[in-house]
Amino acid sequence: MAAGAPSSSPSPILAALLFSSLALSRVQAIVVYTDKEVHGAVGSQVTLYCSFWSSEWVSDDLSFTWRYQPEGGRDAISIFHYAKGQPYIDEVGTFKERIQWVGDPYRKDGSIVIHNLDYSDNGTFTCDVKNPPDIVGKTSQVTLYVFEKVPTRYGVVLGAVIGGVLGVVLLALLLFYLIRYCWLRRQAALQRRLSAMEKGKLHKAAKDSTKRGRQTPVLYAMLDHSRSTKAASEKKAKGLGESRKDKK
Repeated sequence: MAAGAPSSSPSPILAALLFSSLALSRVQAIVVYTDKEVHGAVGSQVTLYCSFWSSEWVSDDLSFTWRYQPEGGRDAISIFHYAKGQPYIDEVGTFKERIQWVGDPYRKDGSIVIHNLDYSDNGTFTCDVKNPPDIVGKTSQVTLYVFEKVPTRYGVVLGAVIGGVLGVVLLALLLFYLIRYCWLRRQAALQRRLSAMEKGKLHKAAKDSTKRGRQTPVLYAMLDHSRSTKAASEKKAKGLGESRKDKK
């Protein structure tokens, strides 16, 4: 190579960046979801839910693994495994005859059920999912608490209280609008009645004035007739009196 000619080979940093970008394009981080904690009563059953998100379609090599770490213990043991379309229950530990597979891989569900709970089941359960080529990601943990009687959780109580308060508020608003509607309707009916009464009074007054206007000439005619009749009677009586005087 001639002196001073630029090197055509890529730098180590550029090669590393290119390799990492190619690797990330093939392998994406898978995300696993479980409840934070679940409660169960002695002798009952509980479902441990596990689902995941993956940028890839569900692979035929999809696998679920459940591990259990007892309360106060340091080591976790495998209690369940799903691979190649088949569930496998580990033949060690206290769960080997009490675990039931209820998941659906095509719905990205890897849930299991633990039957006949006991106080010794208290501990942490870890769900690990692999969906090649998505194999990188964190597991998810759920803590199981077994009680003689399942306690009412604070969130449930708080939700019930909030729901009750909202129900009372809605009922109060409904009653307010109902009372207001009835009052407005009554006021409108009263207003219509008053208007009708006012119109009736005005009509009656107009009718009375018209009737009085028609009765006035009749009264005058009756008075004139009465006067003329009285005058005729007086004249007749006067004539009879004069005739009697002449006869005498």
